[in-house]
Amino acid sequence: MLSSLTRTATRTAIAALAGCAALAAAVSQAPFGGSSGSAASQPPAGPGQTLAGEGPGGRTPLGSWTLARDPGNPGLARNWQRGGFAGRLVSLPNVVDPNHITGAAGSRNYQGSVAWYRTRFSAPQAGTYALSFTSANFHASVWVDGREVASHGGSYLAFEGRLRLTAGTHTVVVRVDWRDPHAQARAGFHRTWFNWGGLNGEASVRQIGASELADPTIKTTLQPGSPAGAQATVTVGVLLTNNGPSRAIALQGTLSGGGQTIPLSFPGRTIAHGRTVALSTTVLVDHPRLWSPGSPSLYALTLAVGQESSFSARVGLRQLTWRSGRLYLNGQRLQLHGATLQEDVRGHADALTSHDQDTLVGELKAIGANAVRSQHPLDPGLLERLDAAGLLVWQGIGPVEGAGNWYSTTPALLRGAEQQARTAVLAAELHPSIFAWNLVDELAGNGRDGEVAYVQTLTRWIHAHDPTRMVGVDVWGDHPPARAGAPFREVDAVAQTDYTGWYDSPTASAARQVAAMRGRLRTMERTFPGRVLLISEFGAESNTLNPTGAPGSYAFQSNLLARHIAVYAADPQLSGMLIWNLRDYALNPFFMGGSIHSKLPHVRLIEGLNQKGLFTYGGSAKPAASVVARLFARLPGS
Repeated sequence: MLSSLTRTATRTAIAALAGCAALAAAVSQAPFGGSSGSAASQPPAGPGQTLAGEGPGGRTPLGSWTLARDPGNPGLARNWQRGGFAGRLVSLPNVVDPNHITGAAGSRNYQGSVAWYRTRFSAPQAGTYALSFTSANFHASVWVDGREVASHGGSYLAFEGRLRLTAGTHTVVVRVDWRDPHAQARAGFHRTWFNWGGLNGEASVRQIGASELADPTIKTTLQPGSPAGAQATVTVGVLLTNNGPSRAIALQGTLSGGGQTIPLSFPGRTIAHGRTVALSTTVLVDHPRLWSPGSPSLYALTLAVGQESSFSARVGLRQLTWRSGRLYLNGQRLQLHGATLQEDVRGHADALTSHDQDTLVGELKAIGANAVRSQHPLDPGLLERLDAAGLLVWQGIGPVEGAGNWYSTTPALLRGAEQQARTAVLAAELHPSIFAWNLVDELAGNGRDGEVAYVQTLTRWIHAHDPTRMVGVDVWGDHPPARAGAPFREVDAVAQTDYTGWYDSPTASAARQVAAMRGRLRTMERTFPGRVLLISEFGAESNTLNPTGAPGSYAFQSNLLARHIAVYAADPQLSGMLIWNLRDYALNPFFMGGSIHSKLPHVRLIEGLNQKGLFTYGGSAKPAASVVARLFARLPGS
């Protein structure tokens, strides 16, 4: 755990990046106003609004909003920030137009627009309140009663604003501007999926008490030499802030699960007003129910300072270790197989409902996956479902770049990239499903100057802050380094793409493709000795437009995936294989398969969609889904 001074400095930098005076948001679903507060007068959440279970007490969802489009951007001049606009009722999460992805309408949708959201809530008493959001795309500004309290840039990152309020009803207005994806890239946020616009995450309000709890951590260590699972040492840490007068503060908690309730007693501390301290405690858990893909047991963690503040979460007790290129969970060798997941469902885009999240997890289970990869920080509710399903997560936390690119080329952009990664780690570090923090997506060679500095800085920070997980880097398989250089010196895991049979050698014989795959593996293993190695992407586009067996057909996809899986399953040095992709998703209105037409000029693809999914954009299983399920079922750890 970092020192309280370092942790506080990190959180301050994150808040500055978000453009608000608040710390990064953490949320729970306890009654509004804290443990002793009364419920707010807030319309019920819409069908899509389900607050994640993890977070501080006293949160109420802001689920029902009025939405007004502002394509010409006159809203600011008309003082819409005070709430004087008409619109239609929507529930969060929300994407303004989740439907148009092709043609002229799709092009306009992709280029972005401006929209305004308005809601009201009732503060039961005067005090300081926090408005929290888990995501907005792309630039968001928040006003309460006409007063700006927060601004933020970038999707899939939590942010919040704080202010003093009187008792009574208050109006919240959010302006979202997602114009010009190219400008977003110049700001350090490149898109490899559709530019959906809106409040695409949950929102909540809570009253801030005399103390606050934030950024809890948990570390499980199995007792060496004892029978497997006989006893575990569990260390729980948390940041405690005193918003009241200087005083002694006692923090208590419990860890409940497996028929046990273990009290957590933290050392009492005298804390000055406005100071934040890091507290930790260690307990022994006899016969713990360990979290694993085969048995994803969860414990209820609760922390509280009397009636002032609380924090709750569902956590898993598990020990992840790695040595000599092997990955172990609870002392057992871990072999990963699954697919990459894009948070995109037809009709809802990336504003996933609870049902959408359940469906995606169900699709992963249907193919027999025990792992999933994401290029960007996943929604908290989806992570909770992955925890409960026992699906391990290779979690992308850094800037998503086009293959081989690095856009954070100025000192300011580099600082922003680093703070983005730190924000993502602090928001998700309690989830037992996450086994690696991936810093870079498809790094080419040994990276670029700013990219190398970013990887080195974040690797050291994560190793100090969260030694329970690996730090990973994803390599562009077409341009790997001939010899591992500076960005790889301290990372724990390397993942590499391999599109043999699609972008590379699509017309070669099966034997030649298999030889090429094996050759890439041998080169990868020579280049990165001692690292945990995974294949992060492999696959092919597929639809019904191409002749059976021809490139682009369902049969071609199934056969190619089967060849890849057979090669990877036979390599004892490989720790994981992750198919690209679980489900087809919207990329941009101009996408027609990328460079594949230089190799296969006659292949027919559907405009706007990446069709490498095992399921269609609408959620129908392709034949490859059952092929993969059958092959995954034969693998260790299934």
